[in-house]
Amino acid sequence: MKIGVQLYTVRDETEKDFIGTLEKIAEMGYEGVEFAGYGDLPATELRGHLDRLGLQAAGSHVSLEAMLEDADGQVAAMKTLGGTYLIIPFVDESKREDEAAWIEVFEQLGRISEKCQEAGLQFCYHNHDFELTSHVQGMPALDAMAKHLSSQQLKLELDVCWIQHAGLSPVSYIQQYRQRVPLIHYKDLALAEDGTPLTVELGKGQLPLQAIAAAADQNGVEWLIVEQDECQIGSLDSIRNNRQWIRQHLSL
Repeated sequence: MKIGVQLYTVRDETEKDFIGTLEKIAEMGYEGVEFAGYGDLPATELRGHLDRLGLQAAGSHVSLEAMLEDADGQVAAMKTLGGTYLIIPFVDESKREDEAAWIEVFEQLGRISEKCQEAGLQFCYHNHDFELTSHVQGMPALDAMAKHLSSQQLKLELDVCWIQHAGLSPVSYIQQYRQRVPLIHYKDLALAEDGTPLTVELGKGQLPLQAIAAAADQNGVEWLIVEQDECQIGSLDSIRNNRQWIRQHLSL
């Protein structure tokens, strides 16, 4: 498996210096980055910097709305960047209200998937906890989504932190969707005194990270993507510590 980082983690840094942040990420030993926006830079320019730094485009998070409005443009950007995966990061609250809203989302995902498949890209969905606590047709919405859309139409980027927070097993989900999970958001979770979930550096929370990595390795995962929604110290220091933790605890 390859180790990447979700650039949302370092959004404070990319806002100041997008390319300089990529340079620092490459120096830390990450093999790729997962985009969450392109810093208003042309894809051709970004591709040149990725090649110069020896970084791969692990994929890109693109909103459902952006994909519905301009799937062709998003596909073209990812093709230019040399990546494989376009990922819907969430659906907004107005689309989580009832089964009919979810079914509409499933239909929209199916239409977007056709565009990605035609271009030779893989279309994915990234979960939070609400896809596991909301139910559609008697099952968690994420499972209903996976049932409604074939594995050729839709892959899953499992966020192990939010699976755990929903009271379910990340390892079991990786095993359940074997060969359908090319990417994992690899992160750790702790709870604040008031019960609020906190994403923390690897090894400082409650997730069974080594078991998750082993399951990922055994079940066809291509990328472990380091992400922290919020960092307790500087974001660059956090992802540097996370990369070091992986070196020390995983045989990757």
